[in-house]
Amino acid sequence: MATINDSRFQYEVFLLTGIPGQEPIYVWISIPFCIIYAISIVGNSYIVFVIKTNPSLHEPMYIFLSMLAITDLSLSITTMLTTLGIFLFNSREISLDACFAQVFFINSFECIESSVLLLMAFDRLIAICYPLRYTSILTPQRLAKMWLVCVLRGVVLMIPFPVLLKRYRYCQENVLTHSYCVHAEVMKLACADVTINNIYGLYVALFTETLDSLLIFLSYVIILKTVLSITSRSECLQALNTCISHLCAVLVFYVPLIGLSLAHRFGKGTSHLGQIILGYVYLLFPPLMNPIVYSVKSKHLRARLVQIFVR
Repeated sequence: MATINDSRFQYEVFLLTGIPGQEPIYVWISIPFCIIYAISIVGNSYIVFVIKTNPSLHEPMYIFLSMLAITDLSLSITTMLTTLGIFLFNSREISLDACFAQVFFINSFECIESSVLLLMAFDRLIAICYPLRYTSILTPQRLAKMWLVCVLRGVVLMIPFPVLLKRYRYCQENVLTHSYCVHAEVMKLACADVTINNIYGLYVALFTETLDSLLIFLSYVIILKTVLSITSRSECLQALNTCISHLCAVLVFYVPLIGLSLAHRFGKGTSHLGQIILGYVYLLFPPLMNPIVYSVKSKHLRARLVQIFVR
């Protein structure tokens, strides 16, 4: 798309990009994407359904897991339409308002997922360090308030992103490098000074994912200190075993997120194709892996899954 330097001009649509240079095989590329989305949607829906329909699973740990599954399900749906639209129908156009809305939803669900992972770390901390007070601290009323705070935090902090983006004119070019709208990419196309967006984006990153990851790390330092004080080796291993699923979820979420953030801010010399692939991993991998990891590690979810297949 040719560059237009007239600041009075305003593009009406953005053009999304799938995987550059692979257009002839987009139909074949769509197959693994369809499989990933199907597993993500079915897997997370399965976890929510099983926990909701089994009163024995209405415990804090499983309620937090259902919160994570709802967030992953929402994140998959948010990116699915534009991604599959490109690979299946070569539908690259997206209106500015739709793009700004996608930026809001993607960032909101990311923030909510980070908050839920922090709550799950807090759940493991209480269960291991204060087992006798577990049920009295994590009451159903407090769990509901925690979930509300997570949602409000994601919504309130991310509303300024589409509001600020909508104020700008986009007259230089309109081609985005991903199959979905990313705030950092859209911001670069504005014909204006985007210092406010940069500062606010850095503030949000520090106040959400960075702060949450540090608190999760601190929680596990306390957990590890408590576990090492246990004299029985079997009890020590049993306590650590309850944290494995959550640690996997934390790594699956934060490692691609940190990698993509560093690539956007400091990776001028990195491969463009590598950034695109990392962007897919960052949004597709957590909703795909979390149901698999928790279904394998949780005997209740595993037993329910076996019953469904036997029937």
